[in-house]
Amino acid sequence: MAEKRGDLPGFADLELIRVEGALPVARFCALLGIPRATWYRWKRAVRGRPGRWPAPVVDALEPVAAYYAATFAAWGHRKLWALLQADGCHVSMSSVARALGRRGLLLPQRYQAERRQLARARRAVFLEPPTRRCRVWQSDFSEFETTGGGIWRLSGVVDYVVKVALACPVTTTQTAADAIASLEAARMQAETWLGRPLLSECVDAQTGELLPIAVVTDNGPAYKSAAFARYIAARPEFTHVRTRNRSPGTNGVIERFFQAVKYEHLYREEIEDGVMVARAVERYLTLYNAVRPHEAIGFRPPLTAWQDFDALLTPNLFGPESVSLS
Repeated sequence: MAEKRGDLPGFADLELIRVEGALPVARFCALLGIPRATWYRWKRAVRGRPGRWPAPVVDALEPVAAYYAATFAAWGHRKLWALLQADGCHVSMSSVARALGRRGLLLPQRYQAERRQLARARRAVFLEPPTRRCRVWQSDFSEFETTGGGIWRLSGVVDYVVKVALACPVTTTQTAADAIASLEAARMQAETWLGRPLLSECVDAQTGELLPIAVVTDNGPAYKSAAFARYIAARPEFTHVRTRNRSPGTNGVIERFFQAVKYEHLYREEIEDGVMVARAVERYLTLYNAVRPHEAIGFRPPLTAWQDFDALLTPNLFGPESVSLS
């Protein structure tokens, strides 16, 4: 039964009275003291159509299209339509789009074009692995829970080649503003160590070509935001590259840094609040950059590799001949 107000009879009885009295809907609603929108809502409820025309083809297609979309998550509705056609389900492309749209499974416009553009950028960064500082920086967020129950975010920036941690602010959120602040802190720290503007480090000494630093991040909302894109566009020192979805290994240097921070330092202390987290991270950055030897850079501390990046990276000093397994 449709929703009614007061002691009014059911919609079917009201409609019969209106038709027998030859009253238009507007006049009849005025006599009842109800809005016309309410009348039409009651009418739709009785007919069993919640505000849309019957679409039996789309109704039947919806669960099938949803299954195909879940199986081939990277495909748009056109490819799914072609697959349905090949499997003997002869429906229109627009019906597939409507069925997917009902469940929010339609890919955004230009989704595949954006994915191809990001893939080209990733290949350009890692086609020839960088061999000097300030060619690739990796950045990400990582959570840490204190003994007091609070959850804090570490926003790190690490140089891909020399492994030096340029910044790691501690915040309560992981927004675009936090990501930008982390990059700004890293830029200022790099300029302090260089003793000159970071932009000068990005200019090829032989050709004079500007080679911006590729800032590699995951696909978190902060890094996909318009604010972060505007920041990158305003900074000639930087270009932005996002990793493939669900591929944390692509951003492995920053992930390894977070692992070192937590397992070598934070988890070994009783940390109650965010202030203690920030102080502990600051202490560890000094240790990590200036003291801790890093195997990938010839067992040198990252800051030493940063200051002497032209020196050859010595291979692993230990091998089967020099390490006793007994």
